Amino acid sequence: MDIRVLRYFIAVANEETISAAAKRLHLTQPTLSRQLKELETELGTTLFVRGKRKISLTEEGLFLLKKAQEIVELADKAEADLKRPKEAIAGDIHIGAGETHAMQLIAKASRKLAVRHPDIRFHLYSGNADDIAEKLDKGLLDFGVVIEPSDKRKYDYLRLPAADVWGVLMRKDSPLAEKPSIKPADLVGQPLLVSRQTAVGNEISGWFGRDAGELNITASYNLLYNATWFVEENIGYALCIDQLINTSGTSNFCFRPLEPKLEASLNFVWKKHQAFSSAAHAFLDQVREEIARADGAG
Repeated sequence: MDIRVLRYFIAVANEETISAAAKRLHLTQPTLSRQLKELETELGTTLFVRGKRKISLTEEGLFLLKKAQEIVELADKAEADLKRPKEAIAGDIHIGAGETHAMQLIAKASRKLAVRHPDIRFHLYSGNADDIAEKLDKGLLDFGVVIEPSDKRKYDYLRLPAADVWGVLMRKDSPLAEKPSIKPADLVGQPLLVSRQTAVGNEISGWFGRDAGELNITASYNLLYNATWFVEENIGYALCIDQLINTSGTSNFCFRPLEPKLEASLNFVWKKHQAFSSAAHAFLDQVREEIARADGAG
Protein backbone atom coordinates (compact mmCIF):
# COMPACT_ATOMS: atom_id res chain seq x y z
CA MET A 1 0.00 0.00 0.00
CA ASP A 2 1.26 3.44 -0.96
CA ILE A 3 1.11 5.87 1.96
CA ARG A 4 0.01 8.57 -0.47
CA VAL A 5 -3.06 6.50 -1.36
CA LEU A 6 -3.77 5.92 2.33
CA ARG A 7 -3.90 9.69 2.74
CA TYR A 8 -6.42 9.82 -0.11
CA PHE A 9 -8.46 7.09 1.57
CA ILE A 10 -8.50 8.97 4.90
CA ALA A 11 -9.57 12.19 3.17
CA VAL A 12 -12.51 10.49 1.43
CA ALA A 13 -13.54 8.77 4.68
CA ASN A 14 -13.54 12.14 6.45
CA GLU A 15 -15.23 14.17 3.72
CA GLU A 16 -17.74 11.41 2.80
CA THR A 17 -17.81 12.52 -0.85
CA ILE A 18 -15.34 12.11 -3.70
CA SER A 19 -15.85 15.70 -4.86
CA ALA A 20 -15.08 17.28 -1.48
CA ALA A 21 -12.05 15.04 -0.92
CA ALA A 22 -10.73 15.71 -4.44
CA LYS A 23 -11.00 19.46 -3.86
CA ARG A 24 -9.18 19.18 -0.54
CA LEU A 25 -6.43 17.03 -2.11
CA HIS A 26 -6.16 19.18 -5.27
CA LEU A 27 -6.97 16.19 -7.48
CA THR A 28 -9.53 15.59 -10.18
CA GLN A 29 -12.48 13.39 -9.22
CA PRO A 30 -11.67 10.72 -11.85
CA THR A 31 -8.07 10.49 -10.60
CA LEU A 32 -9.17 10.08 -7.00
CA SER A 33 -11.87 7.54 -7.90
CA ARG A 34 -9.32 5.49 -9.85
CA GLN A 35 -6.85 5.49 -6.93
CA LEU A 36 -9.53 4.25 -4.54
CA LYS A 37 -10.66 1.55 -6.92
CA GLU A 38 -7.08 0.37 -7.32
CA LEU A 39 -6.72 0.27 -3.52
CA GLU A 40 -9.81 -1.93 -3.24
CA THR A 41 -8.47 -4.19 -5.98
CA GLU A 42 -5.07 -4.43 -4.28
CA LEU A 43 -6.68 -5.41 -0.97
CA GLY A 44 -9.29 -7.65 -2.56
CA THR A 45 -12.16 -6.09 -0.61
CA THR A 46 -14.80 -3.37 -0.80
CA LEU A 47 -13.96 -0.37 1.36
CA PHE A 48 -16.82 1.98 0.52
CA VAL A 49 -20.58 1.90 0.17
CA ARG A 50 -21.25 4.46 -2.55
CA GLY A 51 -24.59 6.18 -1.93
CA LYS A 52 -26.34 8.90 -3.92
CA ARG A 53 -25.23 11.75 -1.69
CA LYS A 54 -22.35 10.44 0.36
CA ILE A 55 -19.89 7.60 0.75
CA SER A 56 -19.74 5.46 3.88
CA LEU A 57 -17.25 2.84 4.97
CA THR A 58 -17.80 -0.90 5.04
CA GLU A 59 -16.65 -2.90 8.06
CA GLU A 60 -13.38 -3.56 6.23
CA GLY A 61 -13.14 0.14 5.45
CA LEU A 62 -13.53 1.09 9.10
CA PHE A 63 -10.76 -1.37 10.01
CA LEU A 64 -8.45 0.09 7.37
CA LEU A 65 -9.24 3.66 8.44
CA LYS A 66 -7.95 3.01 11.96
CA LYS A 67 -4.79 1.35 10.67
CA ALA A 68 -4.24 3.96 7.96
CA GLN A 69 -4.48 6.80 10.48
CA GLU A 70 -1.87 5.09 12.66
CA ILE A 71 0.45 4.48 9.69
CA VAL A 72 0.19 8.07 8.44
CA GLU A 73 0.67 9.50 11.93
CA LEU A 74 3.77 7.36 12.47
CA ALA A 75 5.17 8.29 9.06
CA ASP A 76 4.62 12.01 9.70
CA LYS A 77 6.27 11.70 13.10
CA ALA A 78 9.32 9.92 11.66
CA GLU A 79 9.64 12.41 8.79
CA ALA A 80 9.46 15.39 11.14
CA ASP A 81 12.14 13.91 13.41
CA LEU A 82 14.48 13.11 10.51
CA LYS A 83 14.19 16.57 8.98
CA ARG A 84 15.31 18.32 12.14
CA PRO A 85 18.85 19.75 11.93
CA LYS A 86 21.19 17.48 13.85
CA GLU A 87 22.46 20.32 16.04
CA ALA A 88 19.02 21.63 16.91
CA ILE A 89 17.00 20.39 19.85
CA ALA A 90 13.51 20.82 18.49
CA GLY A 91 10.53 18.79 17.43
CA ASP A 92 7.59 16.94 18.88
CA ILE A 93 7.36 14.88 22.05
CA HIS A 94 4.33 12.60 22.44
CA ILE A 95 3.36 11.67 26.01
CA GLY A 96 0.54 9.39 27.12
CA ALA A 97 -0.85 9.29 30.64
CA GLY A 98 -3.86 8.63 32.78
CA GLU A 99 -5.46 11.15 35.11
CA THR A 100 -2.86 11.39 37.85
CA HIS A 101 -1.19 13.99 40.06
CA ALA A 102 2.16 12.60 38.86
CA MET A 103 1.70 14.63 35.68
CA GLN A 104 2.71 17.68 37.71
CA LEU A 105 6.31 16.45 37.67
CA ILE A 106 6.10 15.81 33.91
CA ALA A 107 4.70 19.31 33.42
CA LYS A 108 7.56 20.85 35.42
CA ALA A 109 10.11 18.99 33.31
CA SER A 110 8.32 20.13 30.14
CA ARG A 111 8.30 23.78 31.22
CA LYS A 112 12.02 23.81 32.05
CA LEU A 113 12.91 22.13 28.76
CA ALA A 114 10.69 24.50 26.77
CA VAL A 115 12.43 27.53 28.31
CA ARG A 116 15.79 26.31 26.98
CA HIS A 117 14.44 24.91 23.71
CA PRO A 118 11.33 26.85 22.65
CA ASP A 119 10.97 24.93 19.37
CA ILE A 120 9.95 21.75 21.21
CA ARG A 121 6.22 20.95 21.13
CA PHE A 122 4.45 18.60 23.51
CA HIS A 123 1.49 16.42 22.58
CA LEU A 124 -0.52 14.81 25.38
CA TYR A 125 -2.69 11.73 25.02
CA SER A 126 -5.02 10.67 27.84
CA GLY A 127 -5.84 7.01 28.35
CA ASN A 128 -5.52 4.12 30.74
CA ALA A 129 -2.45 1.87 30.96
CA ASP A 130 -3.69 -0.47 28.22
CA ASP A 131 -4.31 2.44 25.83
CA ILE A 132 -0.88 3.91 26.55
CA ALA A 133 0.89 0.56 26.08
CA GLU A 134 -0.78 0.00 22.70
CA LYS A 135 0.35 3.37 21.38
CA LEU A 136 3.85 2.96 22.80
CA ASP A 137 4.17 -0.41 21.08
CA LYS A 138 3.09 1.11 17.75
CA GLY A 139 5.55 3.99 18.06
CA LEU A 140 2.81 6.62 18.29
CA LEU A 141 3.98 7.77 21.73
CA ASP A 142 7.50 8.48 22.94
CA PHE A 143 6.74 8.15 26.65
CA GLY A 144 3.96 7.03 28.95
CA VAL A 145 3.01 7.46 32.59
CA VAL A 146 1.41 4.22 33.80
CA ILE A 147 0.55 2.61 37.09
CA GLU A 148 2.13 -0.62 38.26
CA PRO A 149 2.37 -3.33 37.18
CA SER A 150 3.80 -2.60 33.74
CA ASP A 151 5.61 -5.08 31.51
CA LYS A 152 9.30 -4.57 32.31
CA ARG A 153 10.28 -6.91 29.47
CA LYS A 154 8.98 -4.45 26.89
CA TYR A 155 9.79 -1.10 28.45
CA ASP A 156 12.56 0.85 30.09
CA TYR A 157 11.28 2.98 32.91
CA LEU A 158 11.88 5.42 35.73
CA ARG A 159 9.99 5.05 38.98
CA LEU A 160 8.19 8.32 39.70
CA PRO A 161 8.40 9.66 43.27
CA ALA A 162 4.63 9.56 43.67
CA ALA A 163 1.90 7.05 44.30
CA ASP A 164 -1.84 7.28 43.70
CA VAL A 165 -4.16 6.12 46.46
CA TRP A 166 -7.04 3.76 45.67
CA GLY A 167 -10.43 4.52 47.07
CA VAL A 168 -14.10 5.02 46.28
CA LEU A 169 -15.72 8.07 44.70
CA MET A 170 -19.33 8.55 45.81
CA ARG A 171 -22.01 11.12 46.39
CA LYS A 172 -21.82 12.96 49.70
CA ASP A 173 -25.30 11.72 50.59
CA SER A 174 -24.36 8.05 50.01
CA PRO A 175 -24.55 5.72 53.06
CA LEU A 176 -20.83 4.91 52.77
CA ALA A 177 -19.91 8.60 52.86
CA GLU A 178 -20.24 8.49 56.66
CA LYS A 179 -17.22 6.17 56.87
CA PRO A 180 -13.65 7.58 57.01
CA SER A 181 -12.38 4.67 54.90
CA ILE A 182 -13.83 1.75 52.95
CA LYS A 183 -13.20 -1.88 53.86
CA PRO A 184 -13.85 -4.90 51.60
CA ALA A 185 -17.00 -5.86 53.53
CA ASP A 186 -18.46 -2.38 52.90
CA LEU A 187 -18.58 -2.97 49.15
CA VAL A 188 -19.97 -6.50 49.05
CA GLY A 189 -23.20 -6.37 47.08
CA GLN A 190 -22.84 -2.67 46.30
CA PRO A 191 -23.11 -1.52 42.64
CA LEU A 192 -19.58 -0.70 41.50
CA LEU A 193 -17.98 1.14 38.60
CA VAL A 194 -14.47 -0.13 37.86
CA SER A 195 -11.67 0.68 35.43
CA ARG A 196 -11.34 -1.52 32.35
CA GLN A 197 -7.55 -1.63 32.39
CA THR A 198 -6.01 -5.07 32.76
CA ALA A 199 -3.89 -4.44 35.85
CA VAL A 200 -6.77 -3.13 37.93
CA GLY A 201 -8.65 -6.44 38.10
CA ASN A 202 -5.74 -8.17 39.80
CA GLU A 203 -5.15 -5.28 42.22
CA ILE A 204 -8.80 -5.14 43.27
CA SER A 205 -9.14 -8.92 43.53
CA GLY A 206 -6.13 -9.01 45.83
CA TRP A 207 -7.53 -6.27 48.03
CA PHE A 208 -10.97 -7.86 48.24
CA GLY A 209 -9.56 -11.32 48.84
CA ARG A 210 -11.94 -12.71 46.24
CA ASP A 211 -12.30 -12.87 42.47
CA ALA A 212 -13.40 -9.59 40.92
CA GLY A 213 -16.05 -11.53 39.00
CA GLU A 214 -17.93 -12.04 42.26
CA LEU A 215 -18.42 -8.30 42.71
CA ASN A 216 -21.55 -6.41 41.66
CA ILE A 217 -19.96 -4.50 38.78
CA THR A 218 -22.63 -2.38 37.07
CA ALA A 219 -20.35 -0.40 34.74
CA SER A 220 -16.76 -0.06 33.59
CA TYR A 221 -14.90 3.06 32.51
CA ASN A 222 -11.77 4.09 30.67
CA LEU A 223 -11.07 7.47 32.29
CA LEU A 224 -12.87 8.59 35.42
CA TYR A 225 -14.44 11.89 34.36
CA ASN A 226 -17.35 10.42 32.41
CA ALA A 227 -17.92 7.81 35.12
CA THR A 228 -18.60 10.62 37.59
CA TRP A 229 -21.92 11.28 35.84
CA PHE A 230 -22.94 7.70 36.65
CA VAL A 231 -21.92 8.28 40.26
CA GLU A 232 -23.96 11.50 40.22
CA GLU A 233 -27.03 9.52 39.10
CA ASN A 234 -26.54 6.96 41.89
CA ILE A 235 -25.77 4.15 39.44
CA GLY A 236 -22.90 3.00 41.63
CA TYR A 237 -19.72 3.66 43.56
CA ALA A 238 -16.59 4.27 41.48
CA LEU A 239 -13.47 2.35 42.47
CA CYS A 240 -10.69 4.68 41.44
CA ILE A 241 -7.45 6.35 42.38
CA ASP A 242 -7.44 9.74 44.09
CA GLN A 243 -7.45 11.77 40.91
CA LEU A 244 -8.35 15.31 39.95
CA ILE A 245 -12.12 15.20 40.50
CA ASN A 246 -13.18 18.06 42.76
CA THR A 247 -14.56 16.77 46.07
CA SER A 248 -14.39 19.99 48.07
CA GLY A 249 -16.75 22.86 48.75
CA THR A 250 -20.05 22.63 46.90
CA SER A 251 -19.11 19.45 45.01
CA ASN A 252 -21.61 16.58 45.28
CA PHE A 253 -18.75 14.06 45.52
CA CYS A 254 -16.49 12.73 48.22
CA PHE A 255 -13.58 10.27 48.10
CA ARG A 256 -12.88 7.65 50.75
CA PRO A 257 -9.59 5.67 50.72
CA LEU A 258 -9.55 1.89 50.89
CA GLU A 259 -8.63 0.13 54.13
CA PRO A 260 -6.22 -1.62 54.20
CA LYS A 261 -4.50 1.08 52.20
CA LEU A 262 -3.90 0.31 48.54
CA GLU A 263 -1.48 2.44 46.54
CA ALA A 264 -0.59 2.45 42.86
CA SER A 265 3.07 3.12 42.08
CA LEU A 266 3.72 5.07 38.91
CA ASN A 267 6.34 4.58 36.21
CA PHE A 268 7.57 6.83 33.42
CA VAL A 269 8.08 4.33 30.58
CA TRP A 270 9.34 4.10 27.02
CA LYS A 271 9.79 1.26 24.58
CA LYS A 272 13.04 -0.69 24.81
CA HIS A 273 15.56 0.13 22.06
CA GLN A 274 13.53 3.22 21.17
CA ALA A 275 15.17 5.46 18.55
CA PHE A 276 14.75 8.87 20.18
CA SER A 277 14.87 12.28 18.56
CA SER A 278 17.16 14.91 20.09
CA ALA A 279 14.10 16.47 21.73
CA ALA A 280 13.03 13.17 23.30
CA HIS A 281 16.57 12.56 24.60
CA ALA A 282 16.64 16.02 26.17
CA PHE A 283 13.21 15.49 27.71
CA LEU A 284 14.22 12.16 29.25
CA ASP A 285 17.26 13.81 30.81
CA GLN A 286 15.06 16.58 32.20
CA VAL A 287 12.62 14.09 33.71
CA ARG A 288 15.54 12.28 35.36
CA GLU A 289 16.64 15.59 36.88
CA GLU A 290 13.15 16.30 38.21
CA ILE A 291 12.91 12.83 39.78
CA ALA A 292 16.32 13.24 41.42
CA ARG A 293 15.31 16.67 42.72
CA ALA A 294 12.03 15.33 44.12
CA ASP A 295 13.78 12.35 45.75
CA GLY A 296 16.33 14.68 47.30
CA ALA A 297 13.63 16.97 48.67
CA GLY A 298 11.81 13.97 50.12
